[in-house]
Parts: sequence; structure tokens; C-alpha cells
Amino acid sequence: MDETNYILPAEWYPQSAIQLTWPHEGTDWKPYLEEITNTYIQLAKVITSRERLVVATQDPDIVKQQLMRALSKKAFRRVSFCQCPIDDTWARDHGTLTLLPFTHSYRKCSEAGAQAISLKFRFNGWGGKFPAENDNNIAFHLYEEGHLTNQLEDHSDFELEGGAIESDGRGTIMTTTQCQMLRNQPRTQQEIEDELKRRLHANRVIWIDHGHLIGDDTDGHIDTIVRMAPHGAMLYTYCDDPNDEHFADFQALEQQMKTLRRADGYPYRLHRLPLPDAIYETDGHRLPATYANFLVANRGVIVPTYNQPAKDDEALRVISAAFPNYKIIPIDARTIIRQHGSIHCLTMHFPRGTAK
Repeated sequence: MDETNYILPAEWYPQSAIQLTWPHEGTDWKPYLEEITNTYIQLAKVITSRERLVVATQDPDIVKQQLMRALSKKAFRRVSFCQCPIDDTWARDHGTLTLLPFTHSYRKCSEAGAQAISLKFRFNGWGGKFPAENDNNIAFHLYEEGHLTNQLEDHSDFELEGGAIESDGRGTIMTTTQCQMLRNQPRTQQEIEDELKRRLHANRVIWIDHGHLIGDDTDGHIDTIVRMAPHGAMLYTYCDDPNDEHFADFQALEQQMKTLRRADGYPYRLHRLPLPDAIYETDGHRLPATYANFLVANRGVIVPTYNQPAKDDEALRVISAAFPNYKIIPIDARTIIRQHGSIHCLTMHFPRGTAK
């Protein structure tokens, strides 16, 4: 990396494209492939109404036919395809993180894609839980086929998933203690923090110690519980039902959120997201439903819903308050959570100027 100053932009910075890694019969989606494909098509419609869509798939002819039937000609022209082997479909975690150069202040990020840097970290199925060799190589295929317009930097000596961090675009990174301490042993927490700062060009790291969702395979990704928003805001999941098994942990999370301060010393503007009512798989295990796993697109926020009208509506209102002047777009995520993720987990965004 040269001596240019860089920043990891916030998700609400202008975007070129969003990546989806398309499901197929060889993935764990097979028992409900039709249902999840319909969810992907809904996502594709929303994404192509706002920006480009990059589809990683091992069956491009099949996916092209699906999208040609579902999208308008104008929207379909905003889709590009990368053919590659795929283990699973969680683009947030096997995708690249993109650094942008900035001048004078964090508010003036350069949009020159050729100067940006895509960071490729190691992905090994959330600590070796699932096969991930093919997914770990998807970023290389995207780069080799020209879908990324900037240089690719290999950080495969460090394990980091996109869902494990949040950035405010001004030098602050947020992550969870549980996830990071499990991923990069035998490093200490301070050593991990130093690596995050160095590799992501951050000034400080906020560590979140509470809020683990039951059924979450990621060991506590930050994008399942706490999210950053513009103008010094944060959204966090709360639980006020003492009969819910999450209650004590999420009460502790709420207390920690009240102690956090921005880099300038002021408190964050906090927005409370409800915890969805418990949803169970047919075998009885609880699924990690959360409203925090929303996706910010160009002037829109795509929000997971769970056919719980009162809580869905509350979550949509809260997210709208945190993202004023953004269109709030709900999508039913009940099929997605059957594989223990939600909308943000399925997607990876590329800042403006960094995707073909």
C-alpha cells in the first residue's frame, strides 16, 4: 500500500454496486431453493432500481434467465455476472472491504476508483464451522474478471468477515469482543485492535461486549445487534421481555451503549430496535431474527421483516428516524434466517467508482 491516506467508508457513502452470491442446489438452501431464489429476485429488483448488481454464480445461464424474466430491460442491463465455484452465499463475509483515499477530511473521500483498494481477508466459514474454500476465492474471481476497478490487496494472513465490523467513515471501527477473540487466536485483544487499525486505517476501535443472538453461527457479528448511522447515530437491539432468554445479555448491551462516546467526546444518538418475537425452525431450535441486519443502498435502506406487524412497523419507524431522507424498503426475511443470517449478511456493497 502506498503512502496515500485511506479510510474505510461508511455504508451510506455513495455506492457503485452491490454483490449477491446466488444460491444453487449444492448449497444448504436446497430444501427451499425456490423460496430463497424468490427472495434473491426481490433483492435484485430493489438493488437494480438504485445501482448496479454484481452476481457471483456457478450457474450464470440459469440466473440470467431468472433475472431476465423478473427485471425490466433497463434493470437487467445493470446486472453483471461472475462465474465461479461457490460453497455458500454470504457475500458480506466472503466479499472484499474497500478503502477509499481521502483528502483533507473524512468528508471528502476521493471517488477515483483506480486509487481505491479492495482488501481480501481470509474467510474460513466462521472459524471453520462450514466448508469455505470456494467462497474464500470469490473475490479473486471478481478481480480477475474485471468486476473490481481498483487494486486488490491480499490480507489472507488475517481472518475478518465484513459482518464483523462497522465503520462510521471517519476513522472509528466497531466490532464485538466475542467474534474477534475467537477468530484470531492466539493474538490478544490489543494485538487484534492494532491489526484492525493498521489494516483498515482506523483511529480507534469500539468493542461491544454483549448482545449475542441465539442461533447465530457468526459468533456475534456486529451487524446482527448494533449498526452505525449518519450524523453520529447508532441503532441497537433491545429486549425488554424478562421471559426471553436474551433478556439479561441485551439489558447489559443497552447499558454499554449508553456509555459509548464519539471521537469528539459527545454521546451517540441512540435508536432502539426491537428484538423480533422468537422464531423457531421445524426441529425446534431458535433462529437469529434481527432487524439490525439491514442493508444501506443508494438513498435507500432494505430492512428484514418477519411477519410480525407490530414489531416490523416499529423497526421500520426506528430505522427511518436514523436514516432521514432515505426510502425504507421492507423485505420478508423469514426464509433467509432459516440459514441463520439475514439481508445484510447476503450482500456486499462497493463504494462509488470501485465496481465495473
